[in-house]
Amino acid sequence: MHSANHWGGSFEIYSGAESTTDDEKSRNIEWDKAALQPQHHHLDETQQSWLLYPQETKKKKYVDLGCVSCSHKALKWTLYAFVFALLVIALPTILVKTLPKHKSKPPPADNYTIALQKALLFFNAQKSGKLPKNNGIPWRGDSGLQDGNGTVDFSKAGLVGGYYDAGDNSKFHFPMAFAMTMLSWSVIEYRQKYEAIGEYQHTRDLIRWGTDYLLLTFNSSASKIDKIYCQVGGSRNGSTLPDDHYCWQRPEDMEYSRPVQVVNGGADLAGEMAAALAAASIVFRDNKAYSEKLAKGAATVYAFARDNGRRRAYSTGNDYIQPYYNSTGYYDEYIWGATWLYYATGNISYIKLATEPGFSKHSNALLSISDLSVPSWDNKLPAAMLLLTRYRLFLNPGYPYEEMLSRYHKKTELNMCSYFQQFKVFNWTKGGMVQLNKGRPQPLQYVANAAFLASLYVDYLNATRVPGFNCGPKFISLDRLRSFATSQINYILGDNPMKMSYVVGYGTKFPRHVHHRGASIPTDKTRYSCTGGWKWRDSSKPNPHNITGAMVGGPDGFDQFRDVRTNYNFTEPTLAGNAVLAAALVSLTSNGGIGIDKNSIFTAVPPLYPPTPPPPPAWKP
Repeated sequence: MHSANHWGGSFEIYSGAESTTDDEKSRNIEWDKAALQPQHHHLDETQQSWLLYPQETKKKKYVDLGCVSCSHKALKWTLYAFVFALLVIALPTILVKTLPKHKSKPPPADNYTIALQKALLFFNAQKSGKLPKNNGIPWRGDSGLQDGNGTVDFSKAGLVGGYYDAGDNSKFHFPMAFAMTMLSWSVIEYRQKYEAIGEYQHTRDLIRWGTDYLLLTFNSSASKIDKIYCQVGGSRNGSTLPDDHYCWQRPEDMEYSRPVQVVNGGADLAGEMAAALAAASIVFRDNKAYSEKLAKGAATVYAFARDNGRRRAYSTGNDYIQPYYNSTGYYDEYIWGATWLYYATGNISYIKLATEPGFSKHSNALLSISDLSVPSWDNKLPAAMLLLTRYRLFLNPGYPYEEMLSRYHKKTELNMCSYFQQFKVFNWTKGGMVQLNKGRPQPLQYVANAAFLASLYVDYLNATRVPGFNCGPKFISLDRLRSFATSQINYILGDNPMKMSYVVGYGTKFPRHVHHRGASIPTDKTRYSCTGGWKWRDSSKPNPHNITGAMVGGPDGFDQFRDVRTNYNFTEPTLAGNAVLAAALVSLTSNGGIGIDKNSIFTAVPPLYPPTPPPPPAWKP
């Protein structure tokens, strides 16, 4: 029960000491009762002095706040603290909420990022089919809309879409699949960099443009297939009939027949397509339905590759393919495709195939053959062995895979050693380019490919805190291997005796007479016939359109370059070349941080060891 207070304020009496005796408590209770009496109750002098007059003998040390009593000093510091909090915390918070927001600017793009953004645009310029409105290449339009019509018996879409391979209007599915694999690999390893420079979604769109098309080249809805369409368009050597090589026309103006090549066997083509679809299924894991569709397609074409009756090179005996993209074997694709399928699905049968000793034997993977240490659209061994070395470095699965994985790891290091000039495996030009293709034309795609693998291996070792590796008795630090990669990419970007960038649109001096039909013919609303376009092929004038980002074939063995349109060995770009260039550039850029995504690639990989068994049931007597 609470006493009423008809005068306001508190009934507390501050005397410096607390009442503790029963008599005092009794008096207090009696006083409380008195407070409830009618107001005409007469107060004695002592009571009146307590209630109506301040005590003059001693200054009050406390402030009465009704429900809390505190000292003057405490109140003063409390007010100071409140004002301080208002100024230091509340005021800045209010300002932040009310002032207009400005996003912090990302760090300026380094040279590798600038080159990468241009290199990716090349794929936009190579698209075939019905182009999206945001394709970004104003001089390109819809083309190849009749490709495969009446030929493909399991799809109404025919073979519309995909990418033109180079400066002609042919679609070669073998190098196209390789290009998609390499783009996907670079996204899996360096997603954070692609995101930081604003190219992540663009690159995914490029990959999907390719994989959507690859799914059209076989019956992807079936679990077993008996054929794969491997090429659209092309030409026989020396042909004088209207075709992709004899004619010089924009792809939008093609009217000649475009033959379709189909194979009933081709383990190399099918193995590479499996790699492309499986790698892309990892990229698109955030789209469950599409990722599963890609993984299923990868398994289907890999089963085709492994079929006993289909184990042969896809290009054998085909005059439309062999002169251009002839395959020299398929066991490297067996290893390559199986490794990607294992990472995509976690199916242990694929890692057993990838580490199958017979594949190593038949592909000569572990022999000291210099050509086999050069990665390319035809030779997947260096890339496949590096990809399996990743498995050993990060997950260390042990028996029964350790023996083959350790051999592939050692061979990967030997491949890296072969790229150094001091070991004299390959010749080098005086200007500083390693001649991985031994003086043959179009060297830059091989240089870019090796630079990517070297840079990626550095990131693998950095992530596992390994400082380097041995080349015989010599220790090679990671800085030295990275320097090899940067030196070769810098050569491509202009640090060469010609002081020319071999990537169109990068820098101020770059090829202006690129061997490319679409870029060399003006878009002046004139349709040039098959031979009517020859005047543009033979013109000494620069191309009316720069095919931005295209990496051309490159210089000769003496660092000399001829910017002549008709000399395709110097001036023709390729899809596979630009894919490995993009991969190398994203590995080297510092935008988005340094290093790889260590774990995403292993998301589907099952636990390496049996799970801990459950505890036994409780003992009962």
